[in-house]
Amino acid sequence: MANNVKVQKKKEQGSNGGDIFSGVVIVACIIVGALVWKYIMGAPSNFEGGNPEGHPLPGNYLGMVYKGGIIVPVLMGLLLMVVVFSFERFFVINKAAGKGNLDGFMKKVQASVNGGDIDAAIEACDKQQGSVANAIKAGLVKYNQVKAEGFSSEEATETIHKEIEEATSLEMPMLEKNLTIISTMVSLGTLAGLLGTVTGMIKAFGALATSGTPDQAALANGISEALINTATGISTSALAIIVYNFFTSKIDTLTYSIDEAANTIVNTYRRFKGSLK
Repeated sequence: MANNVKVQKKKEQGSNGGDIFSGVVIVACIIVGALVWKYIMGAPSNFEGGNPEGHPLPGNYLGMVYKGGIIVPVLMGLLLMVVVFSFERFFVINKAAGKGNLDGFMKKVQASVNGGDIDAAIEACDKQQGSVANAIKAGLVKYNQVKAEGFSSEEATETIHKEIEEATSLEMPMLEKNLTIISTMVSLGTLAGLLGTVTGMIKAFGALATSGTPDQAALANGISEALINTATGISTSALAIIVYNFFTSKIDTLTYSIDEAANTIVNTYRRFKGSLK
């Protein structure tokens, strides 16, 4: 019961802190995106005659993107969110994996456990550190406890598994935090780009609908705005898909490592009890 309360408090604290961080990052990215669009892309030096309302200088991509319209700063903010949350997830997941190579650590722990040297496995966890090592260590410590108390094989299996599950819930509650935001960017980036495309095409067709000769400048600006927003939205979505799948794979590897170690510990205990019969 005490462990469950501790796990719940840890999750609530992590959730509150994570929500504040996420909210600050989202607002900051939108603001930075707007500032970049206004003062860097919209700098007079990017346009003919130094007038942001005019045409961009030939080959000046900053000015061209600026002409994408008011949706561009939103798309820039979404792109920055993907980048910032990707770096944040990278450091969090690497920290969870521990200091050394995860595969080497797992081989060392399994060899020690299979050889009955639980203390050596615990020492390896202390050196590795990280959420994975801490969860495995909790199972190893519980192994020593049930071994000393003489639990039956099935009782020990349930006890060890429960201890590792609780330790995992305590140590790794934030691994998937903010991945939801990255996955949302997959759809939101495309939709925002589509919105910019629609507004650009509205301007383009508005130029065609003018009486007399169509305003070629307005028509070109409308088409340019549509294409720029499309390209930016697709880029944001593509990056979000790549990093989301990458981090999901990393998390699956970590959880699989814990499950694999748990099975090794349980099977070792079963062999130990079987040797006593």
